[in-house]
Amino acid sequence: MHNNTGKLRLERPLIIFDLETTGTSITHDRIVEISVIKVHPDGYRETRTRRLNPEMHIPEASTAVHHITDEMVAEEPTFRQVAKSLLEMFEGCDIAGYNSNKFDVPLLMEEFGRVGLNFEIAGRRFIDVQNIFHKKEQRTLIAAYKFYCGRNLEDAHSAMADTEATYEVLLGQLERYEDLVPEVDFLAEFSASGRNVDLAGRIVLDENDVEIFNFGKHKGRAVKDVLRREPSFFDWIMQGDFPKNTKDVLRGLRYKYLKK
Repeated sequence: MHNNTGKLRLERPLIIFDLETTGTSITHDRIVEISVIKVHPDGYRETRTRRLNPEMHIPEASTAVHHITDEMVAEEPTFRQVAKSLLEMFEGCDIAGYNSNKFDVPLLMEEFGRVGLNFEIAGRRFIDVQNIFHKKEQRTLIAAYKFYCGRNLEDAHSAMADTEATYEVLLGQLERYEDLVPEVDFLAEFSASGRNVDLAGRIVLDENDVEIFNFGKHKGRAVKDVLRREPSFFDWIMQGDFPKNTKDVLRGLRYKYLKK
């Protein structure tokens, strides 16, 4: 397909992806469509779009956004049926998306975990185009596409249109801002939301690089102190409605500080 990476310099493949889902709950909702653009360092692009049967009702409010109904996915494969091939496609790649660090990546991790596969995030770099955009312009994807690409975004909220637009916006951002280094390491760090330890930002680093909770009754308190003084809080999170990534990060911190 296309062989264009603009100013973007890649050391390994970069996957740009977008999900359409049954809703906005990372832990409860399911994927109904996934679109992927895999950009190789030489500029070669692979694209893939697949609708999925979420094995649950697609609420009318969600259908109103992405126009995908229960009937349209009734005969499509389930996530379990495509999970291994999808995992192989993501293997060894860095990842980009729009609001992907907070939503698409954690939800995809939940889907893989549900079918017994581990979507490894260690060693990957994550570029969230929305965070770059918000730090620079403070608007939405439709406005971003108009602003950076000079065109109206047709078919917004179809996964491929949004995925194509996200990639074009990223290339447009690199053209517009000379201080953006067109390398994945820099862009991943720049697009990180605040100083998150987990993707959802439930645990962040304070000014002294100490992990602190960023929600609930222990907001602002050091994770290691809470784990030592109130171990039941760890159990509550493990049993609660939190993303798998947040639980994995907290489990790692518990081992780091308590060695258990």
